[in-house]
Amino acid sequence: MSASLESLMCDVPRSRAPQWGGLIVFIAIGGAGAAAFVVLSTLIIWLDTGIADWVVNTTCYAALIVPVYLLHRLYSFRSDASHWQALPRYLVVQGMALLLAALFSYVIHGVTALPTVVASMLVITLTSGVNFMVLRGWAFARAQWGVAVPA
Repeated sequence: MSASLESLMCDVPRSRAPQWGGLIVFIAIGGAGAAAFVVLSTLIIWLDTGIADWVVNTTCYAALIVPVYLLHRLYSFRSDASHWQALPRYLVVQGMALLLAALFSYVIHGVTALPTVVASMLVITLTSGVNFMVLRGWAFARAQWGVAVPA
């Protein structure tokens, strides 16, 4: 192709979106974050610091918000959205997730006769599924995903 013709072609940005929409990585990071929370909070509670258990749990959860956000931004969604946009949205989604978990728990535990472990797993699955969709479509959304067009 001639240089003059090539100069007329615009570069089409290619999507860096991960395969499977990042779902597998999202689950892995979420699971690792949950495991880190359990280990960290359990360790601190076992140290018998005199701090109330609920304060330890809340503090440990809060301490993991930013690291998990960064991992999701980098690996689950490969987002180039600015931190000024993505982090506040991520925090809103986490607040929404707490409300959804409460709603799902209320409905599932109140309506079904499922064993507690099964009901809890269902609540986690539903809440995580909604979280993934909202994080992907809003919190970590790129300004333009870009579509690869064959030449």
